[in-house]
Amino acid sequence: MTHETSAYTPPSKMLAAVYDRFGGPDVVRLADVPVPRPGPNDILIRVVASTVSAADHRMRARDLPPGIGLLAMPVVGLFRPRRRILGMDFAGTVVAVGNAVTRFAPGDDVVGMTGSAFGGHAEFLMLPQSAAIATRPADLGHEEALALVFGGHTISECIRRREIRPGDDVLVNGASGAVGSVAIQVAKHFGAHVTAVASADNAGLLARLGADRVIYYRAEDFSTGSETYDIIFDCVGNAPFERFDRVLKPGGALLQVAADFKALVSAKGHTRRSGKLVAPITFTPAASDVAFATRLYREGGLKPVIDRTYRFDEIVEAHRYVDTGRKRGSVIVQIAPPHRRVAAGTLAKAERA
Repeated sequence: MTHETSAYTPPSKMLAAVYDRFGGPDVVRLADVPVPRPGPNDILIRVVASTVSAADHRMRARDLPPGIGLLAMPVVGLFRPRRRILGMDFAGTVVAVGNAVTRFAPGDDVVGMTGSAFGGHAEFLMLPQSAAIATRPADLGHEEALALVFGGHTISECIRRREIRPGDDVLVNGASGAVGSVAIQVAKHFGAHVTAVASADNAGLLARLGADRVIYYRAEDFSTGSETYDIIFDCVGNAPFERFDRVLKPGGALLQVAADFKALVSAKGHTRRSGKLVAPITFTPAASDVAFATRLYREGGLKPVIDRTYRFDEIVEAHRYVDTGRKRGSVIVQIAPPHRRVAAGTLAKAERA
Protein backbone atom coordinates (compact mmCIF):
# COMPACT_ATOMS: atom_id res chain seq x y z
CA MET A 1 0.00 0.00 0.00
CA THR A 2 1.23 3.49 -0.82
CA HIS A 3 0.07 6.87 0.39
CA GLU A 4 -0.75 9.71 -1.90
CA THR A 5 1.34 12.78 -1.15
CA SER A 6 -0.35 14.42 1.81
CA ALA A 7 -2.62 17.37 1.13
CA TYR A 8 -0.94 19.18 4.01
CA THR A 9 0.94 22.22 2.76
CA PRO A 10 3.83 23.16 5.05
CA PRO A 11 4.97 26.77 5.32
CA SER A 12 7.76 27.92 3.05
CA LYS A 13 10.00 28.88 5.99
CA MET A 14 10.78 27.34 9.37
CA LEU A 15 12.74 28.34 12.44
CA ALA A 16 16.01 26.48 12.90
CA ALA A 17 19.06 26.76 15.13
CA VAL A 18 21.97 27.34 12.75
CA TYR A 19 25.68 28.01 13.05
CA ASP A 20 27.91 29.39 10.30
CA ARG A 21 31.29 29.17 12.02
CA PHE A 22 32.94 26.92 14.57
CA GLY A 23 33.19 28.10 18.16
CA GLY A 24 31.43 28.33 21.49
CA PRO A 25 27.69 28.22 22.18
CA ASP A 26 27.22 31.82 21.03
CA VAL A 27 27.82 30.86 17.38
CA VAL A 28 24.38 29.19 17.43
CA ARG A 29 21.44 31.40 16.48
CA LEU A 30 17.81 31.02 15.45
CA ALA A 31 17.07 31.83 11.83
CA ASP A 32 14.40 31.32 9.16
CA VAL A 33 15.38 28.67 6.62
CA PRO A 34 13.45 26.92 3.83
CA VAL A 35 11.23 23.98 4.75
CA PRO A 36 12.34 20.86 2.84
CA ARG A 37 9.87 19.29 0.42
CA PRO A 38 9.54 15.50 0.56
CA GLY A 39 10.20 13.38 -2.51
CA PRO A 40 8.36 10.13 -3.34
CA ASN A 41 10.11 8.10 -0.58
CA ASP A 42 10.41 10.85 2.02
CA ILE A 43 8.44 11.87 5.07
CA LEU A 44 8.18 15.35 6.54
CA ILE A 45 8.17 15.51 10.35
CA ARG A 46 7.04 18.41 12.48
CA VAL A 47 9.67 18.30 15.22
CA VAL A 48 8.45 18.65 18.79
CA ALA A 49 11.77 18.07 20.58
CA SER A 50 15.41 17.25 20.01
CA THR A 51 18.44 16.99 22.28
CA VAL A 52 21.75 18.79 22.54
CA SER A 53 24.28 15.99 22.77
CA ALA A 54 28.03 15.58 23.08
CA ALA A 55 28.03 15.02 19.31
CA ASP A 56 26.50 18.49 18.81
CA HIS A 57 29.23 19.95 20.99
CA ARG A 58 31.95 18.24 18.97
CA MET A 59 30.51 19.43 15.66
CA ARG A 60 29.88 23.00 16.79
CA ALA A 61 33.26 23.47 18.45
CA ARG A 62 35.15 21.23 15.99
CA ASP A 63 36.33 19.48 19.14
CA LEU A 64 37.14 16.08 17.71
CA PRO A 65 39.10 13.17 19.24
CA PRO A 66 42.81 13.21 18.37
CA GLY A 67 43.45 12.06 14.81
CA ILE A 68 39.77 12.10 13.79
CA GLY A 69 39.81 15.61 12.30
CA LEU A 70 40.73 14.79 8.70
CA LEU A 71 38.47 11.74 8.60
CA ALA A 72 35.52 13.82 9.79
CA MET A 73 36.01 16.77 7.45
CA PRO A 74 33.40 15.57 4.90
CA VAL A 75 30.81 15.80 7.68
CA VAL A 76 32.19 18.56 9.89
CA GLY A 77 33.66 20.89 7.28
CA LEU A 78 37.11 22.40 6.89
CA PHE A 79 36.71 26.19 7.11
CA ARG A 80 33.00 26.40 7.90
CA PRO A 81 30.32 23.94 9.03
CA ARG A 82 29.00 21.49 6.45
CA ARG A 83 25.84 20.88 8.50
CA ARG A 84 24.36 24.22 9.53
CA ILE A 85 21.59 22.62 11.60
CA LEU A 86 22.66 20.32 14.43
CA GLY A 87 20.57 17.73 16.29
CA MET A 88 21.10 13.97 15.88
CA ASP A 89 17.71 12.89 17.20
CA PHE A 90 14.10 14.01 17.20
CA ALA A 91 10.58 13.37 18.37
CA GLY A 92 7.63 14.69 16.40
CA THR A 93 4.66 14.04 14.16
CA VAL A 94 4.58 13.06 10.50
CA VAL A 95 2.76 15.80 8.57
CA ALA A 96 3.38 14.83 4.94
CA VAL A 97 4.58 11.76 3.02
CA GLY A 98 5.69 11.02 -0.52
CA ASN A 99 3.48 8.91 -2.77
CA ALA A 100 5.78 5.86 -2.47
CA VAL A 101 5.86 5.85 1.35
CA THR A 102 4.44 2.72 3.01
CA ARG A 103 5.93 2.78 6.53
CA PHE A 104 4.32 5.95 7.85
CA ALA A 105 1.24 8.12 7.40
CA PRO A 106 0.40 11.70 8.34
CA GLY A 107 -0.46 11.90 12.01
CA ASP A 108 2.01 9.22 13.14
CA ASP A 109 3.98 10.18 16.24
CA VAL A 110 7.61 9.13 15.76
CA VAL A 111 11.08 9.25 17.29
CA GLY A 112 14.38 8.64 15.59
CA MET A 113 18.00 9.37 14.77
CA THR A 114 19.39 11.45 11.93
CA GLY A 115 23.01 10.42 12.42
CA SER A 116 25.66 12.43 10.60
CA ALA A 117 22.98 14.21 8.57
CA PHE A 118 21.94 16.06 11.79
CA GLY A 119 19.01 18.51 11.25
CA GLY A 120 16.96 17.88 14.39
CA HIS A 121 17.21 21.46 15.69
CA ALA A 122 14.52 22.75 13.37
CA GLU A 123 10.74 22.95 13.21
CA PHE A 124 10.57 20.48 10.31
CA LEU A 125 12.76 17.55 9.32
CA MET A 126 12.70 15.52 6.12
CA LEU A 127 13.98 11.93 6.07
CA PRO A 128 13.59 8.90 3.81
CA GLN A 129 11.09 6.35 5.10
CA SER A 130 13.99 3.90 5.48
CA ALA A 131 15.70 6.14 8.06
CA ALA A 132 16.21 5.29 11.74
CA ILE A 133 12.64 6.00 12.83
CA ALA A 134 10.20 4.20 15.12
CA THR A 135 6.69 4.87 16.36
CA ARG A 136 6.58 6.73 19.68
CA PRO A 137 5.26 4.65 22.61
CA ALA A 138 1.72 5.86 23.21
CA ASP A 139 2.14 6.17 26.98
CA LEU A 140 5.18 8.46 26.74
CA GLY A 141 5.25 12.13 25.84
CA HIS A 142 7.47 13.27 22.98
CA GLU A 143 10.25 14.46 25.28
CA GLU A 144 10.32 11.31 27.39
CA ALA A 145 10.32 9.07 24.32
CA LEU A 146 13.09 11.16 22.80
CA ALA A 147 15.27 10.57 25.86
CA LEU A 148 15.31 6.85 25.03
CA VAL A 149 16.68 7.29 21.52
CA PHE A 150 20.31 8.45 21.53
CA GLY A 151 21.51 6.09 24.23
CA GLY A 152 19.18 3.25 23.29
CA HIS A 153 20.23 3.33 19.66
CA THR A 154 23.91 3.31 20.62
CA ILE A 155 23.66 0.46 23.12
CA SER A 156 21.65 -1.59 20.62
CA GLU A 157 24.58 -1.29 18.21
CA CYS A 158 26.95 -2.27 21.02
CA ILE A 159 25.14 -5.45 21.95
CA ARG A 160 24.90 -6.52 18.34
CA ARG A 161 28.69 -6.78 18.63
CA ARG A 162 28.56 -8.67 21.92
CA GLU A 163 25.32 -9.74 23.54
CA ILE A 164 24.82 -9.37 27.29
CA ARG A 165 24.21 -12.70 29.04
CA PRO A 166 22.73 -13.42 32.48
CA GLY A 167 25.49 -13.32 35.07
CA ASP A 168 27.88 -11.20 33.03
CA ASP A 169 29.99 -8.71 34.95
CA VAL A 170 29.66 -5.36 33.16
CA LEU A 171 31.57 -2.10 33.69
CA VAL A 172 30.19 1.19 32.37
CA ASN A 173 32.85 3.91 32.17
CA GLY A 174 31.11 7.27 31.99
CA ALA A 175 27.85 5.97 33.38
CA SER A 176 25.81 9.14 33.89
CA GLY A 177 25.48 10.41 30.32
CA ALA A 178 22.84 9.64 27.69
CA VAL A 179 24.60 6.44 26.63
CA GLY A 180 25.98 5.29 29.97
CA SER A 181 22.63 5.63 31.75
CA VAL A 182 21.06 3.37 29.12
CA ALA A 183 23.95 0.88 29.26
CA ILE A 184 23.31 0.34 32.99
CA GLN A 185 19.62 -0.32 32.46
CA VAL A 186 20.06 -2.60 29.46
CA ALA A 187 22.74 -4.66 31.21
CA LYS A 188 20.51 -5.10 34.27
CA HIS A 189 17.54 -5.99 32.05
CA PHE A 190 19.55 -8.86 30.58
CA GLY A 191 20.67 -10.12 33.98
CA ALA A 192 24.17 -8.67 34.37
CA HIS A 193 25.95 -7.40 37.48
CA VAL A 194 26.78 -3.75 36.76
CA THR A 195 29.60 -1.55 38.02
CA ALA A 196 29.27 2.15 37.10
CA VAL A 197 32.18 4.59 36.91
CA ALA A 198 31.13 8.19 37.53
CA SER A 199 31.49 11.12 39.91
CA ALA A 200 30.14 10.93 43.45
CA ASP A 201 27.48 13.51 42.53
CA ASN A 202 25.73 10.88 40.40
CA ALA A 203 25.57 8.07 42.95
CA GLY A 204 21.84 8.42 43.64
CA LEU A 205 20.85 8.42 39.97
CA LEU A 206 23.03 5.41 39.15
CA ALA A 207 21.61 3.41 42.04
CA ARG A 208 18.07 4.13 40.86
CA LEU A 209 19.01 2.96 37.38
CA GLY A 210 20.17 -0.36 38.82
CA ALA A 211 23.94 -0.11 39.25
CA ASP A 212 25.12 -2.72 41.75
CA ARG A 213 28.32 -0.82 42.51
CA VAL A 214 29.59 2.69 41.77
CA ILE A 215 33.28 3.57 41.44
CA TYR A 216 33.96 7.26 42.02
CA TYR A 217 36.66 8.02 39.50
CA ARG A 218 38.17 10.86 41.52
CA ALA A 219 38.78 8.49 44.44
CA GLU A 220 39.47 5.14 42.76
CA ASP A 221 40.97 3.89 39.50
CA PHE A 222 38.80 1.09 38.10
CA SER A 223 41.79 -0.38 36.24
CA THR A 224 43.75 -1.11 39.44
CA GLY A 225 41.04 -2.99 41.28
CA SER A 226 40.72 -6.75 41.73
CA GLU A 227 37.39 -7.11 39.91
CA THR A 228 37.30 -8.22 36.28
CA TYR A 229 34.57 -7.84 33.69
CA ASP A 230 33.03 -9.70 30.76
CA ILE A 231 31.96 -6.47 29.01
CA ILE A 232 33.19 -2.91 29.34
CA PHE A 233 31.25 -0.02 27.81
CA ASP A 234 33.69 2.87 27.41
CA CYS A 235 31.55 6.00 27.03
CA VAL A 236 34.42 8.40 27.76
CA GLY A 237 37.37 7.40 25.58
CA ASN A 238 39.93 8.65 28.09
CA ALA A 239 41.86 5.42 28.72
CA PRO A 240 44.18 3.33 26.53
CA PHE A 241 43.42 -0.33 25.84
CA GLU A 242 46.09 -1.44 28.32
CA ARG A 243 44.08 -0.09 31.26
CA PHE A 244 40.97 -1.97 30.17
CA ASP A 245 42.91 -5.11 29.24
CA ARG A 246 44.01 -5.62 32.84
CA VAL A 247 40.42 -5.89 34.11
CA LEU A 248 38.83 -7.53 31.06
CA LYS A 249 38.25 -11.26 31.40
CA PRO A 250 39.61 -13.69 28.80
CA GLY A 251 37.22 -13.61 25.84
CA GLY A 252 35.67 -10.38 27.12
CA ALA A 253 34.61 -7.36 25.08
CA LEU A 254 35.56 -3.68 25.15
CA LEU A 255 32.81 -1.71 23.41
CA GLN A 256 34.22 1.71 22.52
CA VAL A 257 31.40 4.23 22.42
CA ALA A 258 34.02 7.01 22.43
CA ALA A 259 37.35 6.50 20.67
CA ASP A 260 40.13 8.56 19.12
CA PHE A 261 41.96 7.72 15.88
CA LYS A 262 44.59 5.59 17.61
CA ALA A 263 41.91 3.50 19.28
CA LEU A 264 40.07 3.04 15.99
CA VAL A 265 43.06 1.85 13.98
CA SER A 266 44.44 -0.36 16.75
CA ALA A 267 41.18 -2.14 17.60
CA LYS A 268 41.65 -5.10 15.25
CA GLY A 269 45.25 -5.57 16.38
CA HIS A 270 44.28 -5.55 20.05
CA THR A 271 41.51 -8.05 19.30
CA ARG A 272 43.89 -10.37 17.48
CA ARG A 273 46.70 -10.22 20.07
CA SER A 274 44.57 -10.32 23.23
CA GLY A 275 41.80 -12.68 22.19
CA LYS A 276 39.36 -10.09 23.53
CA LEU A 277 36.89 -8.22 21.32
CA VAL A 278 37.75 -4.52 20.93
CA ALA A 279 34.91 -2.92 18.99
CA PRO A 280 34.59 0.78 18.13
CA ILE A 281 30.94 1.78 17.70
CA THR A 282 30.14 3.49 14.39
CA PHE A 283 26.85 5.25 15.28
CA THR A 284 25.26 4.06 12.04
CA PRO A 285 21.56 4.99 12.21
CA ALA A 286 19.22 2.00 11.86
CA ALA A 287 15.49 1.74 12.38
CA SER A 288 15.96 -1.58 14.20
CA ASP A 289 18.17 0.11 16.82
CA VAL A 290 15.59 2.83 17.51
CA ALA A 291 12.90 0.15 17.72
CA PHE A 292 15.11 -1.73 20.22
CA ALA A 293 15.00 1.29 22.55
CA THR A 294 11.21 1.65 22.37
CA ARG A 295 10.69 -2.12 22.71
CA LEU A 296 12.86 -2.26 25.81
CA TYR A 297 10.83 0.57 27.33
CA ARG A 298 7.63 -1.39 26.70
CA GLU A 299 9.21 -4.43 28.39
CA GLY A 300 10.03 -2.35 31.46
CA GLY A 301 13.78 -2.54 30.90
CA LEU A 302 14.48 1.09 30.02
CA LYS A 303 13.44 4.41 31.54
CA PRO A 304 14.11 7.82 30.02
CA VAL A 305 16.59 9.98 31.91
CA ILE A 306 16.17 13.73 31.42
CA ASP A 307 18.58 16.18 32.99
CA ARG A 308 17.25 19.56 31.86
CA THR A 309 14.74 20.91 29.38
CA TYR A 310 15.14 24.17 27.45
CA ARG A 311 12.84 26.16 25.19
CA PHE A 312 13.96 26.56 21.58
CA ASP A 313 14.91 30.18 22.20
CA GLU A 314 17.17 28.96 25.04
CA ILE A 315 19.20 26.60 22.85
CA VAL A 316 22.42 28.57 23.38
CA GLU A 317 22.04 27.96 27.12
CA ALA A 318 21.50 24.26 26.39
CA HIS A 319 24.80 24.20 24.49
CA ARG A 320 26.53 25.99 27.38
CA TYR A 321 25.31 23.37 29.81
CA VAL A 322 26.36 20.44 27.63
CA ASP A 323 29.79 22.07 27.25
CA THR A 324 30.33 21.71 31.01
CA GLY A 325 30.55 17.93 30.56
CA ARG A 326 28.31 17.41 33.60
CA LYS A 327 25.00 16.48 32.01
CA ARG A 328 23.10 13.45 33.27
CA GLY A 329 21.12 11.61 30.66
CA SER A 330 19.54 13.81 27.99
CA VAL A 331 19.34 17.59 27.61
CA ILE A 332 16.05 18.29 25.83
CA VAL A 333 15.23 21.25 23.60
CA GLN A 334 11.52 21.92 23.04
CA ILE A 335 11.31 22.82 19.35
CA ALA A 336 7.53 23.22 19.25
CA PRO A 337 4.63 22.44 21.56
CA PRO A 338 3.19 18.96 20.88
CA HIS A 339 -0.28 18.68 19.39
CA ARG A 340 -1.29 16.77 22.51
CA ARG A 341 0.19 15.93 25.88
CA VAL A 342 0.30 12.35 27.15
CA ALA A 343 1.09 11.48 30.75
CA ALA A 344 4.59 10.07 31.00
CA GLY A 345 5.33 6.57 32.16
CA THR A 346 7.97 5.79 34.75
CA LEU A 347 10.67 8.39 34.39
CA ALA A 348 14.07 8.47 36.05
CA LYS A 349 14.77 12.10 36.84
CA ALA A 350 18.35 13.27 37.03
CA GLU A 351 18.19 15.12 40.31
CA ARG A 352 20.68 17.91 40.71
CA ALA A 353 23.02 17.90 43.68
